[in-house]
Order: sequence, then C-alpha cells, then structure tokens
Amino acid sequence: MNPPAYIGRFAPTPSGYLHFGSLVAALASYLDARAVNGRWLLRMEDLDPPREVAGAQAAILNALESYGFEWDGELVRQSERHDHYATLVERLLSQGLAYACTCSRKQLEGSQGIYPGNCRNAGHSVVDAAIRLRVPELVYHFNDRVQGDYRQHLGREGGDFIIRRRDGLFAYQLAVVLDDAWQGVTDIVRGADLLDSTPRQLYLQELLGFSQPRYLHVPLITQPDGHKLGKSYRSPPLPADQASLLLIRALRALGQRVPDDASYGQPAELLRWASEHWDATRIPRSLSLAEAQLR
Repeated sequence: MNPPAYIGRFAPTPSGYLHFGSLVAALASYLDARAVNGRWLLRMEDLDPPREVAGAQAAILNALESYGFEWDGELVRQSERHDHYATLVERLLSQGLAYACTCSRKQLEGSQGIYPGNCRNAGHSVVDAAIRLRVPELVYHFNDRVQGDYRQHLGREGGDFIIRRRDGLFAYQLAVVLDDAWQGVTDIVRGADLLDSTPRQLYLQELLGFSQPRYLHVPLITQPDGHKLGKSYRSPPLPADQASLLLIRALRALGQRVPDDASYGQPAELLRWASEHWDATRIPRSLSLAEAQLR
C-alpha cells in the first residue's frame, strides 16, 4: 500500500494551555489533512523546559481528545530527540556552515532583531556559546496558500540565526525542519505568527537536501490592542463542555460555511462533517477577536 500523498501535523508548545487561537490552527491543520484522506500527526514541541507550564502537556492532549481530534501514529516529543539535533549541529559546525557566538543581549541592543555578524569570523570556542547558522545574502520566497507570496532577504532582514542556544537548548528553527523531514510532512498548516520564520526554514531545508513542504498560515486571532490571542495574554483554556460550540465558532472564523441550524452534535461528528465540506480557499488572511466571536 502506497503512503498517503498528504501528511500534516499539529505541533503545540506546552508553555500554556490550548486556547481559541490554538483551536483555530489545530482545526485547520486537521481538516486540511482529513479532507484528502491524509495523515495527521501530533508533535509536542517541548524544547524549552524553563518556559513549560506544569501539567500543560497532559492538558493539551486532554483538550484535543475532548474536542474530537484523533491523530495518527504515536505522539512525538522533541525533548526525546536531542541526540538528533546535536548530531546535526556538529555536522553544520564541521562543515563551516555554523559558528559559535558569544554576543550578549546588551551587545545586540539596537540591532532590531537582525544579527550584525559580530562573531561570524571570530573563531570562538563552542563552549558557553550559542551556535548560529550562516545565511546567504539571498531572497527566499514561497507562495502561501492563504497569505500569498512571501519574500525575505535572509541577510538583510534576519541575519545568521541561532540553532543552539547558549544554555545548550536547541532552537525551534533547527528542530522543526529536522522533525518535519523525518516525519515526512508534506503540508504545514500553522499560525501566521510563524510566517516570517519560513524563509529561514526553507534555507535549512535546501541546505540539508530536504524537500519543501506546502505552507498554509492561518490568520492570528488578535486582541483589540492588536496583539495576538495567546498564552502570554493568559488566554482562557478550552472548556470541554463547550467543544461543539467552539468548534463551530472556529470553523466560521476559518471562513467555512456552517449552516445556522447546524446541530451541535458530538465533536467527532462535527469534525467528520467539516472534513467533507472543507474549503481552504475561504480562509481569511486576517481576523480580529471581535470578528471571530461574531462569526
């Protein structure tokens, strides 16, 4: 039997509980996979223990189950894949594609998030240092299925980026590219807050000889002050007793046509119906919290 043409995934970070914005992203990734009989994987991106909230992993899994989500295969935890990340970092260092950086936050003040290259040719020891990947002075671009064409000049708009932090923890950019390739992910559906990370990931994919997945970045649910609905705003966790109601609200936030007299039913029934009627072309590019609540 041939493997499915579509493999998607949902990869929450246990720095807090799932909230409505998380539900919108999870729902979009799930329906986009199930609508074409694809596989939907679950990966816990627990790379940063100091930021992890106690009990968040169990709460995330319980919320997904209570909202009717069913994932394929075993749950993967990035905390169990450190050896693979370390091997890749050593390879990139040995090839001269990465280097040690000892810059402090104070030294980088005023750089506006664009690394100025202070340590690029310094030859520092990797001990007590961050590891940065050298980026080319090139524009990387891709066509997002919702956000359209997105371009970024890696050198001018970001600079060499960290793949292993000074405290020894591995960076998201490295882990996500390695794990998506390892799991055979063909389609990445996630929040638009990660849109500007994608060009860096495209470069890493190219560097490592990985195929490029298709991308779909769903709109962020924004607060009245313009900030995204998220864990840093102590967004309320998803209540299990409102699963069907909130799934319908999330469907409407994603632009899907849900009949006004739709039966709430059980979450699993709703997800089956939504998979059969999924239309990704209806997803809006942006969405406020007020709009999401009114839909």
